[in-house]
Amino acid sequence: MYEAKPLTVAVLLAGAILSGCSGPESSTALVSGTAEKHSAPAVATAETSETAKYVYWGDSHLHSSYSTDAGLFGNTLDPDQAYRFAKGEAVTSSAGVEARIIRPLDWLVVADHAENLGLAPMARESNPALLAHPWGKRFYDAFSSGDFVRAFALWGGAQAKGVDPMPDPALMRTVWDRMLGFAQQHNQPGEFTALLGYEWTSSPGASNLHRVVVFADNEDRVGQILPFSAFDSQDPEKLWDWMASYEQTTGGRVLAIAHNGNLSNGLMFDDVTFSGGDLSADYARRRSRWEPLYEVTQIKGDGEAHPLLSPDDEFADYETWDSGNFGHAPKTGDMLPREYAREALKRGLAYEKKLGANPFKFGLVGASDAHTSLATTREENFFGKATVMEPGNFPYRWEGKLTGTAPLRPGEEDSPDESGLDSLAAGLQGVWATANTREALFDAMMRKETYATTGTRLTVRIFVGFDFVEADLRASDFARRGYARGVPMGGEINGGDPAAAERAPRLMVQAVKDPDGANLDRIQVVKGWVDTDGKTREQVIDVACADGEGGVRAIKTIGGQVRCEAPVGSTVNGDTATYSNSIGATRLQALWQDPDFDPSLRAFYYVRVLEIPTPRWSTYDAVREKRKLPAAIAVEQQDRAYTSPIWYNPAPRD
Repeated sequence: MYEAKPLTVAVLLAGAILSGCSGPESSTALVSGTAEKHSAPAVATAETSETAKYVYWGDSHLHSSYSTDAGLFGNTLDPDQAYRFAKGEAVTSSAGVEARIIRPLDWLVVADHAENLGLAPMARESNPALLAHPWGKRFYDAFSSGDFVRAFALWGGAQAKGVDPMPDPALMRTVWDRMLGFAQQHNQPGEFTALLGYEWTSSPGASNLHRVVVFADNEDRVGQILPFSAFDSQDPEKLWDWMASYEQTTGGRVLAIAHNGNLSNGLMFDDVTFSGGDLSADYARRRSRWEPLYEVTQIKGDGEAHPLLSPDDEFADYETWDSGNFGHAPKTGDMLPREYAREALKRGLAYEKKLGANPFKFGLVGASDAHTSLATTREENFFGKATVMEPGNFPYRWEGKLTGTAPLRPGEEDSPDESGLDSLAAGLQGVWATANTREALFDAMMRKETYATTGTRLTVRIFVGFDFVEADLRASDFARRGYARGVPMGGEINGGDPAAAERAPRLMVQAVKDPDGANLDRIQVVKGWVDTDGKTREQVIDVACADGEGGVRAIKTIGGQVRCEAPVGSTVNGDTATYSNSIGATRLQALWQDPDFDPSLRAFYYVRVLEIPTPRWSTYDAVREKRKLPAAIAVEQQDRAYTSPIWYNPAPRD
């Protein structure tokens, strides 16, 4: 069983950032970055304004046995057990392994699939309403006899056709009310938040257009509706219509999180609507309104960037899945720009220039998409995508991969689509909110003041403004100054402000390591813009570097790129699945000013923070199970965080 670990000095440093304290500093230059390894923080000062926010950690995309695919793959843990695990209680996994999260989450969305919600649990309990339905009886007979292949074929065939095999609102109402009841039982404002939500699972041609639907509201409002499913429509615009109707009917609030574009085969950020029409200003405004967030990293691959789209970014090829979609349909290179977050953000700027509205103006979040009821995202306690891939279910955890189509990059082995050793132990979402409540967390998500990590809990805070100075970065009230003179992640800054006098934006960033995890390697600023010829451009700039194996690393221009002068190095021992924090920093921070700023061009900025290398989850498994890793599977990886962007809008022309 996994036990909690003792707090370290990094916890104190993280607390300093949460309250606005930056600690002792020594940097002096405007374009500067500093690092700390073991120094003690200054005393934090309390903030009393509405901008005093804390980072709350959660998973917006976890499945329980109430998702039919999860139930058919052996998950027997209901939402009640999912909440208990997330809150720190020990549970026994569906595979019989006693498990406990190392550090509890602050909040959770149990996002079970709306399509035939609760089918497997109803079969286990011999639900009379299920048995009364002819198709339900056939499913029950196969499921209860242990013929899961036949049961899955019955359900999967209906899913492929997009036709509900058992359209009974009363059945959905039974399960939906149970889910609301579990959430109400576990929601403890100020301590743990059970956000209400579900997954709309649109999969046209087996391509992933899924959205997680999240409500701000309590059970009294959400209980007035039944989830809108892909059986109702696979068109995202129809989902938006339903969301608008929900708000108008109940007085509540709702948002959707699009996810997993790397398995959409070019559909997630397409240049046409679902029905084939051109993107319009109305479409752009509606998409931005109803889908303010994008799930950039999760078990089924990282979706921030792709090496073929960002060849100058040496960290773009992180846990990349580019083999095809759920149906193994081949992927072609022209699909990639419509699948990855950074490229979509750039294309959104181009659309805004053309339409006057940006369809891809989203914040970044991470989530697990685990189908085990267990929100495990740390490398050393990763429980896999589904129950068949949990610890204790060997050899499937290693050998039961689904073979995908040939990847785009020649010479690489086929990649699995959603199982086996290529799965990621990812991801998590950090939310900068005023309180750990449904309303406060939802408010923060709507203003995009959130960020994604690949499973780690490193703390990151950024502000962009025109007037920041070095003293602001060092100040004990760092956050207060950031809000007063700039905007946080997810915000917008506008040109034409007389006070700015068209000066280049200045970005302040502070980052602190995960208290239980690895030191930090570097902080990078990612800039995207549309140039005077209408071409989308990008640049990745290192703005703070920790000490590496070779000692202090300066920032230099190398091959036209602004980079740390050397890699941080690695302390990973693959034979023992261990690493050392003898390199890297517990904290990094920087004040950076855009040297190539053009006030007439639209742009965005976001921050990527890298940790030092650590053993991959599969390495921990290999050592634990005394197995040899396949040559194609990396021994180590570098966890990271991606903040939501901040957009720059040029002054309107006369």
